[in-house]
Amino acid sequence: MASELIFRGGHEAHLKSDEYDSPKPLKPWLTVTRPIHYLLREQRLVFLVLGIGIATLIFSLTPSNTSSSNIDINMHDSIGGESFLTAESTRLIPIHHGRVSDGFRSGKVPLGLKRKGLRIVVTGGAGFVGSHLVDRLIARGDSVIVVDNFFTGRKENVMHHFGNPRFELIRHDVVEPLLLETNVVGTLNMLGLAKRVGARFLLTSTSEVYGDPLEHPQKETYWGNVNPIGVRSCYDEGKRTAETLAMDYHRGAGVEVRIARIFNTYGPRMCIDDGRVVSNFVAQALRKEPMTVYGDGKQTRSFQFVSDLVEGLMRLMEGEHVGPFNLGNPGEFTMLELAKVVQETIDPNAKIEFRPNTEDDPHKRKPDIGKAKELLGWEPKIALRKGLPMMVSDFRQRIFGDQKGGDTTTTAF
Repeated sequence: MASELIFRGGHEAHLKSDEYDSPKPLKPWLTVTRPIHYLLREQRLVFLVLGIGIATLIFSLTPSNTSSSNIDINMHDSIGGESFLTAESTRLIPIHHGRVSDGFRSGKVPLGLKRKGLRIVVTGGAGFVGSHLVDRLIARGDSVIVVDNFFTGRKENVMHHFGNPRFELIRHDVVEPLLLETNVVGTLNMLGLAKRVGARFLLTSTSEVYGDPLEHPQKETYWGNVNPIGVRSCYDEGKRTAETLAMDYHRGAGVEVRIARIFNTYGPRMCIDDGRVVSNFVAQALRKEPMTVYGDGKQTRSFQFVSDLVEGLMRLMEGEHVGPFNLGNPGEFTMLELAKVVQETIDPNAKIEFRPNTEDDPHKRKPDIGKAKELLGWEPKIALRKGLPMMVSDFRQRIFGDQKGGDTTTTAF
């Protein structure tokens, strides 16, 4: 029986092979009528037309994504961590990478922070200034990707955005794969990304580009007085080189860049032990330690509250001027005067301890903000005696927790 079945199968296959060895040619008119019959059968034509109509309606109602801009804020600091776009300053990519490619498109991207649906990358966005900038961007409805290696940034600074679908945090060092901690490499990486995706790039430079200035106050036209081989030169020259790279990409590759030269800034979320003068004085006074003054204390600085700085950065990114722009508070204080304000705010009995001055410490520092006033319509609003108590309250909470920090008092001016 099995052999019979096999035989029959082979016989039928043989017959079919003979039948199709020489197929008859199709009639020419069948090539036209068969598709028509197929479409008309079972109302296929009706469903085809209906599908085309639905697809057309969907595409006509869906808003185009080409109107959204991508902003790169470089907030990367020379020590590899905090902003200082550490915009995108500021992936504004350092202003850097991670999964940023998910949100960027190739080709020229329309510019302007006032557009709806912006996707903004803030490198160093978990740092002091960067986290405050992120707050402003999230509050106005933008989607923000924060890239930070947490060298000086703190996850606590952005934890209140966790769960927000418009917020994403990526732990990443923007200087990889070279694994160097310098603002030059990070800025170069981010400028390359800004060029590829057509993003506007904000570089947060620093007043340190002026070095120990021979001009007072300092205007943006002043080239500076920097020791290229001094102990501070890695930061000073690093920022000067970053500005050079930004302008080269702007002139040579057409990258939209914005440059801010930021003067001393203070406020909540500063690192408690970062070595900066305001945070040093506040932390020492709260801990009942002597406030350390280097040199004779007659060197001057200008101090702006962080919210004033963020407002200036926003206006710079929204505007059409490349810069550089000085962003700082023209109010000038000696270190001894600053120590006195801290005493008035925290503890009138706080002691001052003098130590030898550091090498290449600038004698004077005060911004001329005439250019920012004229072109950005910006100037700081918060005086030192008004802003310092807000910073003290933040430091007290972080140092002592729920305790009040002994006999310390906070006085608002």
